[in-house]
Amino acid sequence: MTPITEVEGRRVALSNLEKVLYPATGFTKAELLHYYATTAEALLPHLRDRPVSFLRYPDGPDGEVFFTKNVPPGTPEWVTTAEVPRSEGPARMVLVQDLASLMWAANLVAEFHTHQWLIQDPGEADRLVFDLDPGAPAGVVQCCEVALWLRERLAADGVEVWVKTSGSKGLHLLAAVRGASSERVSEYAKGLAVEAERAMPRLVVHRMTRSLRPGKVFVDWSQNAARKTTAAPYTVRARAEPFVSAPVTWEEVGACRVPAELVFRAGDVGPRLRDHGDLLAPLLEPGRAAVLP
Repeated sequence: MTPITEVEGRRVALSNLEKVLYPATGFTKAELLHYYATTAEALLPHLRDRPVSFLRYPDGPDGEVFFTKNVPPGTPEWVTTAEVPRSEGPARMVLVQDLASLMWAANLVAEFHTHQWLIQDPGEADRLVFDLDPGAPAGVVQCCEVALWLRERLAADGVEVWVKTSGSKGLHLLAAVRGASSERVSEYAKGLAVEAERAMPRLVVHRMTRSLRPGKVFVDWSQNAARKTTAAPYTVRARAEPFVSAPVTWEEVGACRVPAELVFRAGDVGPRLRDHGDLLAPLLEPGRAAVLP
């Protein structure tokens, strides 16, 4: 029988709690659910009012991995959903608005991916994102060098930026913006990626072409497109171990000399939250949103 628990007055079914999702570490589904329950206070504000795409891996990262964008079958009626515009016609997606919805979604075993806009106004972007993706033998150390250059360049335009690990090989840079469409933000981000390549031609590439990427950091500006999503802060990734897309300080970025210094697993996040709080909380402050030049 599937255990039923009550979360904020909602009945939530939690299944297969003893299943090992990450064989390399023995990390179980129960531990995954515990992680999300204990980080919810930091995570939920970054999900709220944002349609969520789920990258599901119900049998662990070595099993089938697939995206679910539309509302999954069997979604409880109390989970908030919303109609989302798409080029092929409107679709209905999930909004993870509260702890009960988070625990229901976590039980699906999924990464959480969000758009760079809020459901209240899909036509206006409220986030600028750069995904720094290194091509071997480059790694996160090289991403840090690029991130510091982009931070300085964005500051020159009055844009304050924050940083998190991708939970994979690279870094994500995030800024709060206002008054621009996703198309305008994408145009601006592409311009900065091109500038970065010109400034650091041996280190940076702004095009996705695989043959150009070995030994360089791909500055992916394209995730600013309205249709695209990026892994949310604090989401656990479908990787060999339960790595987390974890916020970090710029001091940590500047000091990074080996990749292991910017690798965080689910068990590392609680202590970091106790020490630092949510390092991305400023993104949620309306007064921090920049107007692009």
